[in-house]
Amino acid sequence: MMPAKENLIKECTFKTSRSGGKGGQNVNKVSSKVELIFNVASSAHFTEEQKELINAKLATRLDSEGNLHIVSQEDRSQLLNKQRTILKLEALLIKALHVEKRRKPTKIPKSVKEKRLQNKLMISSRKETRKKPGLD
Repeated sequence: MMPAKENLIKECTFKTSRSGGKGGQNVNKVSSKVELIFNVASSAHFTEEQKELINAKLATRLDSEGNLHIVSQEDRSQLLNKQRTILKLEALLIKALHVEKRRKPTKIPKSVKEKRLQNKLMISSRKETRKKPGLD
């Protein structure tokens, strides 16, 4: 179960810096790049099993201290970039907490096996008739 967005935001820290790219003089003046830092281990809204699942699925995205870093610098507005990082965090956590259902192995029906064998028999007889007659 995902906690509310407001509760997630309270546990996040945000860092802003100047971003590159288009924006003209605005790029040099305004810190529009936003980096969201979320510590999975210190979160109070996830159970231990959920934390283990998140750590396992997002292991490549976590740093040595267990922090999840998400960066956004697509927009010229700091507020829009902040909202994008929050949406990215939510999407990552939802994807990480999703558990695939185990596949139940099923038996191949007898009719399917018989049909496959009949098809093989038809093809082999068709190829047998193409051969030149033997001298026996």
